[in-house]
Order: sequence, then structure tokens, then C-alpha cells
Amino acid sequence: MKDTYGRNIRYLRVSVTDRCNLRCMYCMPEEGVCKKTHPDMLSLEEIYQIIEASAEMGFDKIRITGGEPLVRKNIEWLVKKTAELEGIKDIAMTTNGILLAEYAEKLKDAGLNRVNISLDTLDVEKFREITRGGDIERVLEGIKAALNHGLTPIKINTVLIGGFNDDEIEDLAELTLNHDIHVRFIELMPIGHAADWSKEKFIPNETVLERLENLIPLENEDGSPARTYKMPGAKGTIGLINPISQHFCNTCNRLRLTADGKLKPCLHSDKEIDVKKGLGDKEEIKKIIVDTIEMKPKAHHINDKDYKPITRDMNNIGG
Repeated sequence: MKDTYGRNIRYLRVSVTDRCNLRCMYCMPEEGVCKKTHPDMLSLEEIYQIIEASAEMGFDKIRITGGEPLVRKNIEWLVKKTAELEGIKDIAMTTNGILLAEYAEKLKDAGLNRVNISLDTLDVEKFREITRGGDIERVLEGIKAALNHGLTPIKINTVLIGGFNDDEIEDLAELTLNHDIHVRFIELMPIGHAADWSKEKFIPNETVLERLENLIPLENEDGSPARTYKMPGAKGTIGLINPISQHFCNTCNRLRLTADGKLKPCLHSDKEIDVKKGLGDKEEIKKIIVDTIEMKPKAHHINDKDYKPITRDMNNIGG
């Protein structure tokens, strides 16, 4: 479907939970989430209703996110049902990797194509710091399992944080040398409770180009927000996602569904439409999807002087 600016909207990012087994500083408060009652959250069956309606409207790419999607019971069922839908060409998942070693084979068998794994550092202690207690060894085992079971190409999502991991750019880039791994450096965004902290720690992705002078530019993947490069002789690639310094709003092709049933036309806007009122009526769900697409702004306004960060934390939206 085309929005009012001619963009072809065909990508739905689906958050299945706002809960997570980590507490990353830029994503959620240290105390975790405020637990909502069961009726406040979409069931997997209700999420499937929305995915099914979107597929019939021409959406062909689905990403399952959280929070951490692997803490959602029976997530394989949703993957399998989505994979069976006519028109769906790609099903991916964004995960922190903590449970991936356990789930990789099940997810592949269910029909998941590939995974994005959030990993901001390769240092054991720094990982424990940024995640507030996480064990990096479990993530590394998850990456191995994803490779072994063909959940590829694997994309490593690294949020670039000034004074924290900008000294690891070269080490993270080297992950692409020998495996089908694609490291994507993402600029830190001012979102939710951590907006002020994020502004203080922000550094532009041009830092990566300054540090990796031998990168070879590649043609960008269709619809991808990443500017793509390759190290000489590498099997994988390096991507730069610059939502702040060089936004890609003119090619944005996505909507987001939150775990509590809101459709978001733009990550950086508090505008949402409640899709729960359409549940049980596929045509009503489709109408709500159309209304949301028509609400998509031409661009976000992060760099405006009077911009106010959105109130939801990232775990409440989905990566």
C-alpha cells in the first residue's frame, strides 16, 4: 500500500511482549516494566489476526520483536502460522540472543528466515554493565546456534554509544570477516526515560567511517535503512543506520504493532491507533491499518529545536 507520500508500506514490525530478560540502559528502566494485566496485551492469536490482515493488504515482510520475543511462550506457533501465509516473503526476529541457543532449531523449523541480534560490546564486563547483569557468553552461543541452523544472514545490531563502545568499532567490524555476519552500527536515539542520557552519549555513525578507512561501499539492500559497506575479503558486511544525522524517512516502508495493541505510523511520534477495537473483524482491522498508513508523517522531527522525545521506552515499542 502507498502512503500519502508515495512510499510503499509493506513491512510490519510486531512486538509480542514488552518484557525482557535484560535491562539495557537505553531501552528500559532498571526496575523493568510496569506489568500490565493479561487483557491489556494482545494474545498470539490476536497478533496473528493482524498479521493475516496485513498480508492480505500486500505486507510481505514481518519482523517479530519485543522486549525480548523469546520470553513469550509459544512464540514458535506465531512464526509457523505467519510462515504459512500467502504473500509473506520474509520473517525475521530481533533478539538479544540470551535464549537463542535453546530456540534456534525450533525457530528455523517453524519457518523463521533470519535473526538480528543486539550486541553493543564484546567485552564481558561492559556487556554486564550496559545490560545490567547480562551474560555475553549466552549471546555468543546463540550466534553460533543461529549460524549452525541457517538463521542467516545474521545481523548484529550495535548501538553506538560515545565513551562506551566507540573504542570497539574495529573489533566489532572484524566479526564480518569469516562468517555470514553483518554488523550494523545504529545511532543512539533519544527515546523514553533515557532520552537525556542518549543525547549526552550520542556520536554520529560517521565515526565508523573515520575508524575503518578501507571500507568498500556497496549497493544498499532494497528498503533497508542501512548504508552498506564491506571490509576487503570479508564474508559479511557493515551497515550504518543513521536515524539522527542522516534520516531515511523518505524510504521508510514500515508500521509498528506494540504488544498492547497499538499501531504506530512512526517510531518517533506518540501518535498511535488502537487496533484492538477491530479484533474479530478482518475488514475493520484492514481499515485501521489504512488509517495508520495515512497518518505516516513525511519525516520525524528529532532534530527540531522544540522536539520532545516520545514517552514510550523502546521495550514498549519493539525494535
